[in-house]
Amino acid sequence: MDNWTSHPKPQLKRDSYIILKDNWTLNRMPITMPYPPQSKLSGFNHGVGNVLNYKCTFTIPSTFSKKRILLHFGAVDQLASVKLNGRQIGENEGGYLPFSFDVTDEINRYGENILEVTATDKLDTDYPYGKQSNTPSGMWYTPVSGIWQNVWLENVPDVYINYLGFDVDLNSVGIEVKANKKIENFHLSIQMPDGHTLDKTISGNYGTIKIDNPVHWTCDNPYLYRCNITCDADVVESYFGLRTITIDNIKGINRVCLNGEQIFLHGVLDQGYFHDGLYIPENEDGYDRDILAMKELGFNLLRKHVKIEPEYFYYACDKLGMLVMQDMVNSGEYSFMRDTAMPTAGIKKREDVLLSKDNRRRQIFEKQIKSVTKHLYNHPSIIAYTIFNEGWGQFNSDEMYDLMKDLDKSRLVDATSGWFHQNNSDFDSEHIYFKNKTLKPKERPLFVTECGGYKFMDSDHFFGNKEYGYGSCKTMGDFMRKIEEMYEKMIIPGMNKGVCGCIYTQLSDVEGEINGLYTYDRKVCKVDKGRMNVIKEKLTFA
Repeated sequence: MDNWTSHPKPQLKRDSYIILKDNWTLNRMPITMPYPPQSKLSGFNHGVGNVLNYKCTFTIPSTFSKKRILLHFGAVDQLASVKLNGRQIGENEGGYLPFSFDVTDEINRYGENILEVTATDKLDTDYPYGKQSNTPSGMWYTPVSGIWQNVWLENVPDVYINYLGFDVDLNSVGIEVKANKKIENFHLSIQMPDGHTLDKTISGNYGTIKIDNPVHWTCDNPYLYRCNITCDADVVESYFGLRTITIDNIKGINRVCLNGEQIFLHGVLDQGYFHDGLYIPENEDGYDRDILAMKELGFNLLRKHVKIEPEYFYYACDKLGMLVMQDMVNSGEYSFMRDTAMPTAGIKKREDVLLSKDNRRRQIFEKQIKSVTKHLYNHPSIIAYTIFNEGWGQFNSDEMYDLMKDLDKSRLVDATSGWFHQNNSDFDSEHIYFKNKTLKPKERPLFVTECGGYKFMDSDHFFGNKEYGYGSCKTMGDFMRKIEEMYEKMIIPGMNKGVCGCIYTQLSDVEGEINGLYTYDRKVCKVDKGRMNVIKEKLTFA
């Protein structure tokens, strides 16, 4: 397929849009979009400083006949200032979430337009930054800067929908519709599994629809209800899935349940890095391939690690039946001794840093929590969130847990993944490397949210300078035996006592970190698929 041509908002689709992919320069040099300039696919091949000056020329298609034009950005890291035809349009801060501007009054419909974007990226750790490092090595990777997702234009009527929210259970869907102006009603048309269409006009901006003979969303049958929403002259396409994720007491043990049935969360850590595109694959198919490759190995969950993906990734998980545990992106300074070495050695107790409500980093992080939960709320694949990972930037974690649960009561939350637990969380969360230990679940479900990470290199597909991983394996046989031993000795014996899942580290190698199930370029599977599925078959509850 062509690179990055699918609709950038799969849950709010209109026909009238164009992606701005051509005629881009960065610091007056050509660049291939939407790839970050540090990546091979960008074709940039120049130094990247703290300030990046993008420029793009474009014309509006004659098919743009509606009144208003919106300019959308998938993500720009970290600060963005936008001009159109010499006029300042607006600014954005962050790096991982989409933003947009109404440019109706600034755009030239009948001639050339000049778009200028100034991106400033000093890797300011008050902002979320994930695994980016100016000195990449080990588990810290090459940074990305500036624009790293599609920039696109959308033609909309004078009154247009700018938010859809789906509240689902197993038998009904509640839908909230917001527009740029007050609306009196909207019309909902749902395509039902038997082929007929359910139509209903709803007064106001919220309504609940009962679904007869519902088909529930599961990993094996990820059924999506497709729908159209009409508001005034605006029509958008969307979808939802009927599913619940809960913790229920079954035979005296608290279990994670999907649609009321207990499920073992058999997951893999997904860093979301690619050897040629860094923060994005060459095209959207890269996400489909990763998801299907992990399903082929028996996994049912991806822990999306300290990174927010383009929305297509979550759509791919929705349509292909892959659960997602979504991390918030870490901010704050990292200390190897404090955050990794000491807790790995067993020192896993630490009081939270307490930041006041007017602290800049706290305000930015809270804004991230609010924005991410709103942005990803409708995706049935997302069943849990992680707030803090291994103490990286951790502060006021009980308060952040309460904030997240207030925003989204429909999902589970791991407040402190790995160690430095406080009081509030839906899981007891542990990271266990270098050893297999006897797990002793308590009242909450015990989730081993990182484990394994065994180092095994394919020398023909190595993309780093120095090898990094846990332990060392010389052959695939050694690698498989270590993985099997970990499940047999540590995970499986704890399942009937309250172990609810585990996250194997990791989906692929990343740069010098060679503990992936696949090589960094995804060309070589480093494990035996048959033996991995034998492990899967053993992950059942008695």
